[in-house]
Order: sequence, then structure tokens, then C-alpha cells
Amino acid sequence: MQLETPDTLITTLGECRIPSPVSKRGQGTHSISFVSDDDRILIEVNVNRACRPTADGPPPPSYEQAGPRQHIFFDPSKLKCALVMCGGLCPGLNDLIRSIVLELHYGYGVRNIFGVRYGLRGFIPRYGYDFMELTPNAVLNIHERGGAVIGSSRGPQDIGEIVDTLERNSIGMLFMIGGDGTLQAATSIADAVLKRGLKISVVGLPKTIDNDIYMVSRSFGFDTAVDVSTRAIVSASNEAEGYPNGIGLIKLMGRHSGFIAATATLAQQDVNYVLIPEVDFDLDGPNGLLGTLEKRLAERGHAVIVVAEGAGQKFFEYEEKERDLSGNIKLKDIGMFLKQKILSYFEQRQIQISIKYIDPSYMIRSLPANANDRVFCNFLGRNAVHAGMAGKTDLLIGNWNNHFVHVPMKLLAGKRKHVDPRGMLWRSALEATGQGSLKN
Repeated sequence: MQLETPDTLITTLGECRIPSPVSKRGQGTHSISFVSDDDRILIEVNVNRACRPTADGPPPPSYEQAGPRQHIFFDPSKLKCALVMCGGLCPGLNDLIRSIVLELHYGYGVRNIFGVRYGLRGFIPRYGYDFMELTPNAVLNIHERGGAVIGSSRGPQDIGEIVDTLERNSIGMLFMIGGDGTLQAATSIADAVLKRGLKISVVGLPKTIDNDIYMVSRSFGFDTAVDVSTRAIVSASNEAEGYPNGIGLIKLMGRHSGFIAATATLAQQDVNYVLIPEVDFDLDGPNGLLGTLEKRLAERGHAVIVVAEGAGQKFFEYEEKERDLSGNIKLKDIGMFLKQKILSYFEQRQIQISIKYIDPSYMIRSLPANANDRVFCNFLGRNAVHAGMAGKTDLLIGNWNNHFVHVPMKLLAGKRKHVDPRGMLWRSALEATGQGSLKN
């Protein structure tokens, strides 16, 4: 992913003059190592592609490194913080909430921390949702549960009303957990806050199980999704091998990007066909899915197909593109569509098959995170607190080149990360399945 020269400057609310209380947590050789705003992480690590600095030219594009600053902007004894989560559920949400609360409480001594109930609706008085007080005791064991303890919702709300609520409740720091739509809302809130001259830090945390947030290497929940998806593949493979002409068909998450489907295929190499939104495929014809599937069954007697939910949408007619409350187009069910097409195809040829269809999507979304995602959420949450306490705003905590960094939210607006059809991930998936091109 090559950028020309992105503007990676992070907005701050003002000069940081308060010594950080985090320094009291370590002594001697174990003292806290602070991060400076001058510590940068290169965006492009390929030497041939990086914009190398010259004597008079600009330095190569880089992000601010995340981490605790020696001086902070907010007085912890007077600060009120709020957390809000929007969109679909994802493994790791409670871990993230917990890490933010614990770092605020124990790291900085902040005692007023609130969860905004049911997404952005929680800011709007007419819905009648009270804030939820978040203390260390309140979040003690929430990481052992799936879902989100503060709840969620979809759909936009009036930015002015949201900022009114923040101002009315003297909130100085807002953590917004969500995907593309939520982060766009976060930018709008940050802009509105600055226009009013308010000192409110807005820090975004990327939430998408699909791992498709632009300029972010990894998002939490993805590792858990791949882990559980491999179990579904094992089940589908066992079912397929247990019957003559057995077919296992699994639909996985991935509205616009096929990272889960492709990665799970590599993690559990029992898959013969993987279909993702980024790579077109045909059903009919000598190279289409149905014809090659028939050959596969004749040769091997069974097959396993993994399809991302956003794949093959060209096969549906959209008279009017229906959208959900978040503005996302309501996708047609490619899994059930493929099942019916496969059944019809082999019935016409009088070939008996046994097809088992598995859709583990909602089970995966509501599960507790696995160990890797829990650790990742801990890093995300604590670095979000460090950024907010330093008065930084309108930024996202991202992971880039194995470092946690500050990404300006405006860099992400209207963009999405995709599987590169010419990249290593997709090439490896093709090598693992042996499916070749499914285009005529």
C-alpha cells in the first residue's frame, strides 16, 4: 500500500504541562520509558519505494509512535472520560473497554469514567439512556464474556446533539470504538468540538472483524474470527468426506474484503475453493465454479468451498439498494444462493450430491476474544489512553509495521483496505486450494 506524501500531523488540544503520573509506576531500571512526539514510525519500509530524505527535502512519510508522554494535557483529578461503541459486535470489545478503564484508573488516577449505552443513541436525550459508570470492579471479569458490556447500535445521530451532551456532562475525553462509519462520525465530532473551542479529546479505536480499515495492519477480533473459522472448515471437510460427492460450503464474514476467508483457508488447508469480493468468478462455463466443481468431485469425491459474504454480488439484481441503519448496502445471501445453484446444477446432470452449508458468522462475532486478540486489545486500549491524556485528538490508534501509532482519522475517510489479487495472501490461497482462475 503506497502513499504519495500523506499528512500525518496529529491535532493536539494544547501544550502539555502536567507531569505524567505514569512515571510513578516504575522505579530505577524498571521506570517508564516515555515516547516523544519526535519518535516516528516509517509508513513505507521498502527501501526502493520509500521517499528518502534529501539535504533540503522532507523526511519520509511516518506516523507518530504511540505510548506514554512525559507531560500530559489533562489534570486527571478533574477529568471525565466516556467510551462509546458502534456497529456490529466483535470479539475483544470487552477486553478493549477493560484495558481503557484500568489504564485510566490505575495509570493516571482518573476516577470519572462512563460508558455511553447503545452507541451514539446514548448521547441523545430522547432515547433516555443513562451513562454507565465504569470502575475497575465493574470491568473486572467482562473480558471473559463476548459482546459489549456498554451495548451498541447502528445509525447516525445529530453531531450537534452529541457535542451538546459532551459539553453538558463536562466530558473531556471520548473514546470511540467502531469501523468506517464510526470513525467518520468521530472526525465530525472532533471538528465540531474544535469549532466550539472546547477542550475535548476524541480518540478512535478501529473495530472491524473483517480487518479492512485503511492504513491499519490489523484490527482486533480478526485473529479470533480466523481461529473459529478454521473449526468451521474442519467440520465442513469432515462432512464432505463422510458422504459420496460430499460438498462442504462455508460462508464467512467479509463484506468488501476477503481477509478472513483467505487467511482461514491458509490456516486450515482443507479448502478447495475460496471466493472473495476482490476477485471475480463465474458460475457457468468450462472454467466456472460449477464445472470445475464437477471435475473435482469426479476426481476426488468431495470438495470444500469457502465464500466471503460480499463475494459474487454481481449475480443478484438490485432494483433499489437497501441499506441498514449504518448506511451499508444490505448484501444478498451468497451462501444460500450458491447452495441452490450447486443443487440445481447437479440435479440437472442426475448426479447425486450431499451438501452441508455452515454459516458461523454471528456465533463468531459474539464470542470472547482469543489470547492473541486479548493482548492486542490491551495494547490498543492503553495506547489510546496515553494519546488522550496527552491532549491528542481526531486520531486513531493503529498498528503499523509492528508498532502502535497515531493515525490521523482524516487519512481513513472513505477508504477501505482490500486483499491484493496480485499479493502474497491471495497467491498463497490459490496455491493452497489449487483452484486456479474461475473466470472463462
